[in-house]
Amino acid sequence: MIEYFELVCDEVSSTVVVMDPGPRAIEVVKALHRKTGLSLWHSKLLIRDVPAAVLEDVPEELAHTFAMALREAGALVEVRRKQMPPGQS
Repeated sequence: MIEYFELVCDEVSSTVVVMDPGPRAIEVVKALHRKTGLSLWHSKLLIRDVPAAVLEDVPEELAHTFAMALREAGALVEVRRKQMPPGQS
């Protein structure tokens, strides 16, 4: 007998998007570096062309914590919830 299981995840994934690094872009780059482990150079490249998704498909709570750190550094940030395909909930 073969059994099949379907994994169901109640956690909605989110994406953190930097809309504008603000007047203190270097502080945003440093915060991004600290939170992601990316080099300062890669962090700078990531927010050079905004809007820039800096963290994708993470739990909503983590996304909000990450976004708060970037906001404290001076960035304008959005947390976008992943859209579920039609017919799924």
